[in-house]
Amino acid sequence: MTSWWWRLVRFGFRLLYNELAFTYDWVSFVVSLGAWRCWQRAALKHLPVDAGDGRVLELAHGTGNLQLDLYASGYRAVGYDLSPYMGQIAQRKLHRRGLPARLARGQAQTLPFGAEQFAAVISTFPTDFILAPETLREVYRVLQPGGWFVIVPNGMFTSGSKTEAALEWLYRVTGQREDSTFDLAAFFSEYGFAATSAQEHCPRSVAQVIMARKRTGI
Repeated sequence: MTSWWWRLVRFGFRLLYNELAFTYDWVSFVVSLGAWRCWQRAALKHLPVDAGDGRVLELAHGTGNLQLDLYASGYRAVGYDLSPYMGQIAQRKLHRRGLPARLARGQAQTLPFGAEQFAAVISTFPTDFILAPETLREVYRVLQPGGWFVIVPNGMFTSGSKTEAALEWLYRVTGQREDSTFDLAAFFSEYGFAATSAQEHCPRSVAQVIMARKRTGI
């Protein structure tokens, strides 16, 4: 693809995550044919059952839907996102439910949290910042020994309808499909994690989940 196309794609995503953040839930529902929340919740199945004090950090918390899910599952959720627009939407959702909004704003490459603060770090549908070396080092730092880094990079349709084929094409041309040659285990091992992946079934689709556990003694 030419550079102008990728500039346009990045500009579109910047608008969606910022000035047009109020449309994010609707857009997500449409482009997933209603499966978005199932894809997102797939991450919850891979959080530690025994999570100590239950502190879980969500990177790129977006509009706050997974924050609500984390609270409902008994975790002490903390959210972190670069977009002030997403922060405002998430805060309103949490306050409407009478829940504390433990939200902070900033870049994942510089987390404002102490070492070994979280039993798990979770992120669903993040942009490419999530695999930046600085991000992975920071996640390793804030995780407790043996803690989990759980990522849902995308969901994929499985029934093969024409509508789904068109959406799959859209995902590909906007850079939202991972390289099939990517060596997951080797990549995460370099940053102190033992990583595996799984697929969780949703209506007419599957959600991809990456589970990376912090190794000790690195």
